Amino acid sequence: MLLFLDESGTDHGVAPYEVTGGIAIDERYLWEYVLSIADIEERCFGGRLSDLCPGKEFKGKNLLGRDKFRFAAQSPALPAQERRELACRFLHRGQHGEAPRREEFTAYGQACLTYVDEVLSLSQTFGVRVFAVMVAPEAPLPSSADALRRDVAFLFERYFYYLQDLHSDARGLVVFDELEKSQCRRLIERMHGYFLRTRNGQERSGLIIPEPFFVHSDLTTGTRVADVVIYVLNWAYRFSSDMDGPVREELRDYASKIEEMVFQTVRTDENSRDWPIYGVKYISDLRAREERNG
Repeated sequence: MLLFLDESGTDHGVAPYEVTGGIAIDERYLWEYVLSIADIEERCFGGRLSDLCPGKEFKGKNLLGRDKFRFAAQSPALPAQERRELACRFLHRGQHGEAPRREEFTAYGQACLTYVDEVLSLSQTFGVRVFAVMVAPEAPLPSSADALRRDVAFLFERYFYYLQDLHSDARGLVVFDELEKSQCRRLIERMHGYFLRTRNGQERSGLIIPEPFFVHSDLTTGTRVADVVIYVLNWAYRFSSDMDGPVREELRDYASKIEEMVFQTVRTDENSRDWPIYGVKYISDLRAREERNG
């Protein structure tokens, strides 16, 4: 099992929350999933985005930016073939420094929105599961920079439960969007510390392989989808009364599709009480329990 992870809002700019999360997919189906997304790109844009715009990364904030909704609303939905040809022309002009025409802006906006909608629908059919931790922007930070952050530990906990529920010999790999090399090294050290020196980590290393993989997100389909998913979560997924961050209403339908893919399970505590557990969690404090309690 592969868990593709990305981050959103870590610059503490305009995004409502800091989100770390992504998608899990069975490695047996990954190649078919990748090819199916390539087909969607062909239908929406007239070619693979990596071929049409070499070197450009199509992230959630690009595909679902407010301007794409304005472009798309300039006319009723275009026929698929016309939309594809005009969207392809839009990208071609951009690559050559030419100004696109109005109808090309419209087609490109509609193509972007259709692409995301179809990718999310495809993900549902492939049994993709969504995991994320959403962090309040003002969340207190731990005093130690050496320990694995609480949000990432929660991610591993939910991923571990998912692997447990599969009732198979599946093992979980974690695939991160590549960071600057020193940041990658620090993350590896924190993961090793968590999986080697904490009781929970030692237990979870039985199903989660503690050594992460790092990939270029613009070259890896799984991390590109993860980026879109957590962008939508950041701006449109609210499930707690404490989450009062701004919402982009035009993203609600996408959030509803993602909600259907959020991992859910139940665990029983020592008092025989059943507790529902979800793959997406909100936290307002990044400090460990001991530090929170003084």
